[in-house]
Amino acid sequence: MDFTFTEEQQAAAEAARGVFAGVAPDGVPSPALTRGAVADSFDRALWDRLAAADLLSLLLDEESGGSGLDAVALCLVLRESAKVLARVPLLEHSAALAAVQAYGGPEPRSALLARAGRGEVVLTVAANGRTGHDPAELAVTARLENADDADAGTDSTSDTGTGGGTWVLEGVQTAVPWAYDADFILVPARTGDDRSVLALVPREHRGVVLAEQISTTGERLGELRLESARIPARDVITADGAWERLRSLLATGTCALALGLGERVLRMTGDYTSKREQFGHPIASFQAVAVQTADRYIDLRAMEVTLWQAAWRIASGAPGALPASGDVAVAKIWASDGVRRIVQTAQHLHGGFGADVDYPLHRYHAWAKHLELSLGPAAAHEEALGDLLAAHPLG
Repeated sequence: MDFTFTEEQQAAAEAARGVFAGVAPDGVPSPALTRGAVADSFDRALWDRLAAADLLSLLLDEESGGSGLDAVALCLVLRESAKVLARVPLLEHSAALAAVQAYGGPEPRSALLARAGRGEVVLTVAANGRTGHDPAELAVTARLENADDADAGTDSTSDTGTGGGTWVLEGVQTAVPWAYDADFILVPARTGDDRSVLALVPREHRGVVLAEQISTTGERLGELRLESARIPARDVITADGAWERLRSLLATGTCALALGLGERVLRMTGDYTSKREQFGHPIASFQAVAVQTADRYIDLRAMEVTLWQAAWRIASGAPGALPASGDVAVAKIWASDGVRRIVQTAQHLHGGFGADVDYPLHRYHAWAKHLELSLGPAAAHEEALGDLLAAHPLG
């Protein structure tokens, strides 16, 4: 493996730094001080700047007006976005576009990809299941009916989701990010023959009901209820592996967000402890402070190397002793535990400022907790990794 970033990947990161340079993470009220969501919508002005910089179409091929880049480039951009707590659906939108491009039929590709790459259409993904703890693909059932070619319907839809008939969706997905802002929600569902499909569901559609939820960050989420929602077969992806790849990309992108947030918080902590004095000396010179920050630096480096390992496996499709899900699990272990330890240490070393809701660190702590919950507990990923090792012995 080669973790050296290409010129194109570095250019994407540089463009992202330029776009996010003027974003202030403390420009939004604290969720602790608001009764509802911190804002009705995401940062539309920032979204337009990302579109103008071609950062919404990173994963699209050139035919669709994209840059033809990969998961590594996306994670580099997400890393920069998290440093300023950018309030945009960049991860979900990009991951959904990648899934439609790789596995969708010609109609959704022609109707969505170019427009979504320009930011004119917004996509998100329902990936949290019914409760946030159960597999997302089991929270919704999908039934194909009225296929013109019932006997051949499975074959005609197995690769791209095209073919006759209508899929009927029933179920609930909780905590869908940006649900009230997206034009389409990509929803994983389970068929009667125990296969996973992905349905491209319009937000305003018969049988689609949203109930407002508020995240740990204060952002507006949506509980998505599908009540016999009928989706044309052309808008349902039935290809094997589509949901698994989308899920891995979402998880790896979340790890990139955790890394960017952790880097900014550790930098804030370093700046503060270098200026804050006790007994006539900066507290950064005290051994107890130096040891704690050194431990958090080690966390960051472990988060970084495991992130790039997972992103590289997804981008390259390179074979390994374990499936790519093993690398994703390791990245999630480090990101989930690491981002929590970093913000906790930061709050401790900031003293009273760490608990001040008017100080930006409070917002970073709220976002870190949301990312930790999104990733899930490290122990669960360690168990999953153990199962993979048992199924694929390395010896």
